[in-house]
Amino acid sequence: MTRDPPKLGNVLPPDPEWAAQRPEPALEPGLPIIDPHHHLWDRPGNVYLLPDLLADTNSGHNIVGTVYVDCRANYRADGPRELAPVGETEFANGVAAMTASGQYGSIRACAGIVSYADLRLGARARDVLEAQMRAGNGRFRGIRYATGWDASEEIRRTHTNPPKGLMADRTWREGFAQLAPLGLSFDAWLYHPQIGELADLAAAFPDTTIVLDHVGGPLGYGPYAARHDAAFADWQRAMAELARRPNVAVKLGGLGMAMGWFDFYRGAEPPDSVTLAAAYRPWIEITIGLFGADRCMFESNFPVDKISSGYGVLWNAFKRLAAGASAAERTALFSGTARRVYRLVQ
Repeated sequence: MTRDPPKLGNVLPPDPEWAAQRPEPALEPGLPIIDPHHHLWDRPGNVYLLPDLLADTNSGHNIVGTVYVDCRANYRADGPRELAPVGETEFANGVAAMTASGQYGSIRACAGIVSYADLRLGARARDVLEAQMRAGNGRFRGIRYATGWDASEEIRRTHTNPPKGLMADRTWREGFAQLAPLGLSFDAWLYHPQIGELADLAAAFPDTTIVLDHVGGPLGYGPYAARHDAAFADWQRAMAELARRPNVAVKLGGLGMAMGWFDFYRGAEPPDSVTLAAAYRPWIEITIGLFGADRCMFESNFPVDKISSGYGVLWNAFKRLAAGASAAERTALFSGTARRVYRLVQ
């Protein structure tokens, strides 16, 4: 028996009971992990808040900290429109304060906060960024701006509904230029045909730390469904060019989304970590080979990737993928790169 497939490209609510069907004991349970990419939200029929995060992170792995990433949660309802995203930072900082109390164990959730500012404001984006920094109480680390766009009408644009070529827009770049002087980083969520645009941006702003989310957003549905081999080759070539920009790091994950490559979410039961590791290996090994462990970090992308596996199983898969790495490389992949890039203190 299979489950009803989601509409490709959409973010769907996970099924915790389905994901929990295949528990696994944690491999190397003492290895410290900083999960550099998760969300929290309260949406109709789709709730993932601190209790849900803790239920996942308490899966046997040593999750010592996390980084909260923009998902348009809890924007301010009142005040200037451009300052509405500050509400998300206030929300995430409140969660961080809760876990910093120690009441929920040793985890420090939302130790780093990546929120949003509309860079189309140009230089005026600085005011928003400074408001975000104040709201973050020392935890705000930068913004994510989702620029995912594709020429095909079958490909769903990312949540900012960006136009074509946004990263080259002059006014948008004026906003982008405000990040580095404030010591802030930029998370990029885009699709693999746009990786070259990100390489151009990174070259133009070599002092800005850029983090590419989800190994570059490889598209495998719509017009890419019938040309997986070509799409993979295009992705690899683009990643090789991007790797020449030393200010770019990459998050290793996001492959569980419904993007047309894997259909684990269709199964009556979720996959085990051996199956996940085998499926994700080409993307992960190529990325680490191009960027090096000190510019790569494993990520859960929960709850989005929860449609394809349980949290503990996913981290077991990552540990299997890193089995051949040195001790220093493993530290970088599971905590060191995230700690340095997001300037975490714990």
